[in-house]
Amino acid sequence: MAAWARAVRGLLLDVSGVLYDSGGEGGGVPIAGSVEAVRRIKAAGLKLQFCTNETQATREKFVKKLQGMGFDISVAEVTAPAPAACRILKERSLRPHLLVHNDLLPEFAEIDKTNPNCVVIGDAAENFTYANLNEAFRVLIGMEKPVLISLGRGRYYKETDGLKLDVGAYMKALEYACDVQAEVVGKPAKMFFESALAEMGVPPQQAGCCGCPQRLFCPACGTSGLRQHVALRELLQGCNRAPELQSQKLCPWKQI
Repeated sequence: MAAWARAVRGLLLDVSGVLYDSGGEGGGVPIAGSVEAVRRIKAAGLKLQFCTNETQATREKFVKKLQGMGFDISVAEVTAPAPAACRILKERSLRPHLLVHNDLLPEFAEIDKTNPNCVVIGDAAENFTYANLNEAFRVLIGMEKPVLISLGRGRYYKETDGLKLDVGAYMKALEYACDVQAEVVGKPAKMFFESALAEMGVPPQQAGCCGCPQRLFCPACGTSGLRQHVALRELLQGCNRAPELQSQKLCPWKQI
């Protein structure tokens, strides 16, 4: 084991596509070896913070789903975009027009949404209709200084029935139509990982990250001083890409 790996005290773990594949009647299936990997990491005395751009459910519901798959996880161990977005909305007195999944709405229950002066977009899934996107466009285009907040900027993700467009594709459509640059709350924003480190209580020099797609998760970790997940193979006995998934940049667990 490399010297840096021995110095690691905590890990930031991506969730969807790394620990489980979402979709299906049960909300997803764990990737082979992932439940045991989390158990072994915790048994080794390492701290964990699960970093997710999950915006189709509250953290409580999200954690309950993962616990049902066998993962040892608590709400306090999850860093997600919606709570961070709510803090920004309150700090800046922003009133959002929400284009998010229905199951995420409880996260915004205490936020004033009258006379919107910004748009918040998340992975709205079936709510990404032409009518809903056009309504968000009209709200933005009618502002003197449009404010678009996106709960992530992922291109796509994997569910049990195949790949799905992520929020980033719709964010880019609104950016282009309204000539505005979105403020990204969630991966891969540097602030997101700094918040996760603070919640975990581990400095970046003593933390590692593991996530996919690498271009979205790991480069952002690098900007915060974290180790890249490629080197974590020495610590986790491997987080390798299966050959059949290489073109999709998805990262299942594999024991070596």
